[in-house]
Amino acid sequence: MTTARTFRIATRSSDLALWQANHVADLLRSACPQHEVELIHVSTIGDRDRQAALHQMGGQGVFTREVQRVVLDNDADLAVHSLKDLPTVPVPGLVLAGVPDRADVFDALVLPANAESSMNWESLPPGSRIGTGSLRRQAQLLHSRTDIEFVPVRGNVPTRVNKVDDGEFDGIILAVAGLTRLGLADRVSQVLRPPLMYPAVGQGALGLECRDDDVELREVLQEISNRNVYAAVTAERVVLSELEAGCHAPVGTWTQFTEGAMKLDAVVLSADGQTKIDATATGSLEAPTELGREIAAILRKKGAQPLMNESATD
Repeated sequence: MTTARTFRIATRSSDLALWQANHVADLLRSACPQHEVELIHVSTIGDRDRQAALHQMGGQGVFTREVQRVVLDNDADLAVHSLKDLPTVPVPGLVLAGVPDRADVFDALVLPANAESSMNWESLPPGSRIGTGSLRRQAQLLHSRTDIEFVPVRGNVPTRVNKVDDGEFDGIILAVAGLTRLGLADRVSQVLRPPLMYPAVGQGALGLECRDDDVELREVLQEISNRNVYAAVTAERVVLSELEAGCHAPVGTWTQFTEGAMKLDAVVLSADGQTKIDATATGSLEAPTELGREIAAILRKKGAQPLMNESATD
């Protein structure tokens, strides 16, 4: 009989992070009701500095480093991340042990509450101010239109939505998953799908990290993990890793499942959106790493690496 223990979940304190942590807590309680679950709140540099652009704060790990440190120091047992924020470089002592069911992977245009229902990206007036702190989102939308002004925006999801309604922006770009999880799905004015907008690597998925020597917890996290989603995000993250790109780089991916196989599409753009390189390939669910490497090789052959180097210096 397994000895009862308490699984301590390290999480940021934003509304979305707490939703995600509580969701995982519920999954753990269902999978192993004999154990207790508690949340450990952690403040990250990305939470404390709401002014600087993410890619100017070191880019990778601004929402994850301190959360990971709490687990490594044994002050918590696992960390719940928005997987799109988790760097692809492994942290010694930690392992990505689980990825539960994935939410909607796409991005959304959010317009003011009083906007005309017919208004969308294509019909926005020239010079409209759109809030986004993401180079990936900005580059892809610049590829579509060069007559839109992009303005950095930080803060939690409800705060950013309020800024649109208060007139600070003519619209903002947010992940559909985050809006839905916070009960704000009705604020999605338009879902931005490929080829206009490819999602971030890991978008809509949660990454569950624990210490690599915690065998019991690793087994539990595997139990609540979705095999297909784990394979998909593995392939996507390999693309990012092979290109040596950060999680805020102008790289987009989209995974689709077809009869036991995965089709992976990826795009890399220049920061100004004027150059766009794409790649597509299909591979086995059993070999996601190979699929990711194949896509990265195609992108590099088409000239992706200079674009990565350019975005790293912006």
